[in-house]
Amino acid sequence: MDLGLTGKTALVTGSTAGIGLATAVGLAREGAHVVLNGRSEERVKRAREQLLQAVPGAKVSGVAADFASAQGAEAVTKAFPEVDVLVNNVGIFEPKAFEQIPDEDWLRFFEVNVMSGIRLSRFYFPKMRAKNWGRIIFVSSESAVQIPTEMIHYGMTKTAQVAVARGLAELTTGTGVTVNTVLPGPTFSEGVEQFVSDLGKTQGVDAKTAERDFFTHARPTSILKRFASSEEVANLIVYVSSQRSSATNGAALRVDGGVVRAIL
Repeated sequence: MDLGLTGKTALVTGSTAGIGLATAVGLAREGAHVVLNGRSEERVKRAREQLLQAVPGAKVSGVAADFASAQGAEAVTKAFPEVDVLVNNVGIFEPKAFEQIPDEDWLRFFEVNVMSGIRLSRFYFPKMRAKNWGRIIFVSSESAVQIPTEMIHYGMTKTAQVAVARGLAELTTGTGVTVNTVLPGPTFSEGVEQFVSDLGKTQGVDAKTAERDFFTHARPTSILKRFASSEEVANLIVYVSSQRSSATNGAALRVDGGVVRAIL
């Protein structure tokens, strides 16, 4: 199936590893000009090499920017003032007991996970509306629906992303622009790999046992009973970024392995 992305420019934030990099690779395979983003030039360079190895001849650019402040979004929009597809993927997470989360952490998580997407969308959205085509995707999480007790501050930001995306979608009425949210479940990305390794060490078991225990106790509603791969999540993001997804708008699309039990 031709997804109609040839010649489109797609910016994927936080795309030097995990879901972001897998999404960038998927978009490049569909003929898009992909703009990679990471916190350092070195990480962007390494990701570009990985992408070109996976998709030889792909058109790929990169921009180093840290979204811990407004300067990150400014650096990106200055370097790339026009994009057709914006994937707001950058995000941070950290398990921490609620009573131990200081104000600084709440604000830091909101700044990176929520304000990064708001700032970039605020810049690119009017341009997309003006040319009557564009795709904005917020990569949220099943944690937006089932707030994890071990990182409530993270869940709060994921819920906020869904709200922002839905509000923006209402502003696209009658246009060729869509705004959606993708909600991955537990995914074996770079940060999660370290999380499982640390969990195993804490419990005195190997990583495979730690993963099994995680789905037995922390995510017992999972139907998949394993971490999804980054590529499995990216497949949905790439589709929602495409011309073919023109009737999908204002939606919160789950790729959560069945963790969320709600029918809708």
